[in-house]
Amino acid sequence: MSRARVYAVEPWQLRETRLDQRLLARSESLFALSNGHLGLRGNLDEADPHALPGTYLNSFYELRPLPYAEGGYGYPESGQTIVNVTDGKVIRLLVDDEPFDVRDGRLLHHERVLDLRDGVLRREVVWRCAAGPTVRIRSTRLVSLTHRSTAAIEYEVEPVDVPVRVIVQSELVANESLPGPMRDPRVSAVLRAPLVAEGHHADGPQALLMHGTRESGLHLAAGMDHVVEGPSGLRCDSVAYDDLARTTVVCRLSPGQRLRLVKLLAYSRSEHRSRSTLRDQVVAALDGARFEEWEGLLTAQRARLDTFWDRADVQVDGDAEVQQAVRLALFHVLQAGAQVRGRPIAAKGLTGPGYDGQVFWDTERFVLPVLSYLQPEAAAEALRWRRSTLDLARERAATLGWAGAAFPWRTIRGQECSGYWPAGTAAVHVGADIADAVVRHVNATGDAAFERDAGVDLLVETARMWASFGHHDRRGDFHLDGVTGPDEYTAVADDNIYTNLMAQRNLTAAADVVERHPDRAAALDVRSEEIAAWRAAAAAMSVPYDEELGVHPQVRGFTLRKEWDFAATRPDEYPLMLHFPYLDLYRSQVVKQADLVLAMHWCGDAFTPEDKARNFAYYEQRTVRDSSLSACAQAVLAAETGHLGLAHDYIGEVALMDLHDLHRNTRDGLHIASLAGVWLSLVAGLGGLRDHDGVLSFAPRLPEGLDRLAFALLWHGLRVGVEIRPHEAVYSLRAGDDGDAELELRHHNEPLLLTTNAPVTRPIPAAGPLTPEPVQPAGREPIRRRAEPHSPPEPRRR
Repeated sequence: MSRARVYAVEPWQLRETRLDQRLLARSESLFALSNGHLGLRGNLDEADPHALPGTYLNSFYELRPLPYAEGGYGYPESGQTIVNVTDGKVIRLLVDDEPFDVRDGRLLHHERVLDLRDGVLRREVVWRCAAGPTVRIRSTRLVSLTHRSTAAIEYEVEPVDVPVRVIVQSELVANESLPGPMRDPRVSAVLRAPLVAEGHHADGPQALLMHGTRESGLHLAAGMDHVVEGPSGLRCDSVAYDDLARTTVVCRLSPGQRLRLVKLLAYSRSEHRSRSTLRDQVVAALDGARFEEWEGLLTAQRARLDTFWDRADVQVDGDAEVQQAVRLALFHVLQAGAQVRGRPIAAKGLTGPGYDGQVFWDTERFVLPVLSYLQPEAAAEALRWRRSTLDLARERAATLGWAGAAFPWRTIRGQECSGYWPAGTAAVHVGADIADAVVRHVNATGDAAFERDAGVDLLVETARMWASFGHHDRRGDFHLDGVTGPDEYTAVADDNIYTNLMAQRNLTAAADVVERHPDRAAALDVRSEEIAAWRAAAAAMSVPYDEELGVHPQVRGFTLRKEWDFAATRPDEYPLMLHFPYLDLYRSQVVKQADLVLAMHWCGDAFTPEDKARNFAYYEQRTVRDSSLSACAQAVLAAETGHLGLAHDYIGEVALMDLHDLHRNTRDGLHIASLAGVWLSLVAGLGGLRDHDGVLSFAPRLPEGLDRLAFALLWHGLRVGVEIRPHEAVYSLRAGDDGDAELELRHHNEPLLLTTNAPVTRPIPAAGPLTPEPVQPAGREPIRRRAEPHSPPEPRRR
């Protein structure tokens, strides 16, 4: 896996100091701004050149048919693809009639900075046009984290050497031209002109466009307003057409003068509200933004981020790249969930159209646990969206002949959108992932109202699915056959351990929750016989084990399959799914992404330390990390099994996944789950965070090369701070109202009572790995961030 440093390494910002058009797509994703409702890719203000224009509203999608060469019962008929909605970022500039284009004239200076504390994207350009005059252009772009429908851009132009006439064209553009399709299942379908014009309006500095979709029945209104400052004599006019609205500002500027334009943007979307209501909502949002003024929007943005960083910041002393990357990751995770309000968090957030803008199990497995610790209201909203789709999940289960609810493997609105059933329909673990996210959220927050209003329904209906889907054999063991676990290279197999253990927890949690909320249980017609069946299935859940090798096969019989010939696999043949038949992958011991290893993280209390050490070493040799979701889990288990240097290597890979474009698909949007995985790899990995059975515990250790790791999280509204040094850890507690509080937790399995009165310091016990340094498939080793390991100890056997 290659690495290439493109951006300066700085602790609180991402800075681009030269414009490389070959890297436009990556920068457009990394510099994207969003708030969970509205997302703007980091396109240049003038729109050209671009790699992939993008403006997105959460869950604004169009339907498209799913073609099958040969159909089958229960196959989904329609896919859902996120729509590139009306683009309000565009601000074009003409200097003495010459359009500003970085490809023409001479670009004397270029800098873009994503400020992680202010929450804005700043740009400064000095450009000499072919005719001779030079101008300086500054812009600052913001998507409000506090005002859901609002974005704003401050745009300034000033001449450097001679007087010029300046024309600024601020636009709303619908149905932008997009690049053609690619042969990669990770990219999106291309929708041609998906928006149908439904109205337009222009008046003074304000303009509005309204559109709808042909098939999904969604409606959209996008509006812009402007505050213009400049020399006397400037002119400002607006026009609007079906797919274009434009406000034009014309003036003459001399050196020392400037034109300042603040562009206010507002968006509204609906499935059922009238056009007049959408229009009025946009106008009201614009009026609200004008009332707040530019400085007010900036102040609110900074205040929102100050609160977030107080609870979420992670400090990494000794690795500047990881320090920058973890803050960038947390900023984008916050953006993905800040204003979701009962809508999903997609695999790419709102940073690009990858995976059609759909949500997968990634959200519940990787993103929501992090948000439950750092931004719990966002996690609750995303889970409420799952609750809102419960009827669709019940319908899907009924179609498949199951009880309860079968949640989709990939979707936007709630219907299954995967046309590839071995990965989609068979990946039933998504139901348990949702249930687990519910349980962990309630454990972290103590939110009994959320549990009653949303959690009970989700836990009960997923438990019903498992009880219906699985079966007891003649010996009484409970099996889940014909499933696909997290590793998509091992499909339609029996007794995937990750799926089985997660389902086991789901069944037990459902049985427990209905006893806490008997009124909700009665409303769902849960009876004592059903509860007993759930507990019996959980107690009898099959967990395969290979006695000969002393490891757990990730599915029954996995350790007996043929080995993949890694030595004969060329570097350019990864990812394997793009170069080899799936049937070859399904029959071999080759792992796309952590599966059994993932189970050992989230269900770690089901394994002994010796199990974990042997399992981790075994699967390291067979895991190729063709998914961005793998390195995080491998980092966590490498740390837990004592391979701290390897954990550091994997932390670097997770952290730099998008910054270095390690999977060569950052152009289509950021990997939001992997970004959440940066936090998990540090906090659950080196920090040893676990919350099994609702008990908060830490087992911190640092690798050589890191001098200090500090982080915080929320637990039942209390801020728990952890500072780790090579030989000791310091714990602190703070209540939201600065009052007195106490919390019981565990440090390296020893009880610790933490109060708000004073921090508590504990030594870190010495420990070493139980197995030799694991090896990876040839050519798939993580990039080293440490010296080569010393001679390892002899392995221990059961």
